[in-house]
Amino acid sequence: MEQNAVEAVELGGNIPDFSLWGMFAQADWIVQAVMIILLLSSVWCWAIIVDKVRRIRRISAQADQFDAEFWSGNSLEELFERMRRNPDHPMAMLFVAAMKEWQRSVSGTGKIAMGVQDRLYRVMRVTVSREMEGLESYLSFLATVGATAPFVGLFGTVWGIMNSFQSIAITHNSSLAVVAPGIAEALFATAMGLVAAIPAVVGYNKISNDLGRYANRLDSFADEFGTILSRQIDEESH
Repeated sequence: MEQNAVEAVELGGNIPDFSLWGMFAQADWIVQAVMIILLLSSVWCWAIIVDKVRRIRRISAQADQFDAEFWSGNSLEELFERMRRNPDHPMAMLFVAAMKEWQRSVSGTGKIAMGVQDRLYRVMRVTVSREMEGLESYLSFLATVGATAPFVGLFGTVWGIMNSFQSIAITHNSSLAVVAPGIAEALFATAMGLVAAIPAVVGYNKISNDLGRYANRLDSFADEFGTILSRQIDEESH
């Protein structure tokens, strides 16, 4: 390292700074732009990951509590009255949407309107789809970053290596002191691409799997609740 520094001084240049900030500050403006884009993408990915993980944990705990109340044997009408004003998680929203449709389908004489069962299933399917769409928001950004960040970093790598070759051509010197800054910024851009891509891919797979299990849970509850209402329809129609 001391020999490289001496060579750099002999060439009339400054001693390269190989700290993270130094490599960024000395990089070409295009490589700097690549690094900034990757850094911002990484920060946004982590914000999405933390938010999604916390939200999934919260709605899973709320679903557990709702399951306990739903299967406790208490009146569904009482549960509906408590939750209709503030259904704060997808399973509660699914229950409230189905119960509202159920009440609208019952005439003033207590008779059940025709086609109520089909409408109930449609309402529950639409509710599940809407809630899952909200939970899956921004996941496409994680997928995009995971797929493209390495290539964006590779672009910065290629540009940095091109700068190294230009330095060799200008100075007519291929010593390490000449090519080191360009290579360093090139490798730094590669590292930034991996720093952005790896958490994005891992987070996307983790969150997608968790949301898939939660969607199955909502579908199972919709089927169970639909069966309960269908049984009640059959009892009241005879």
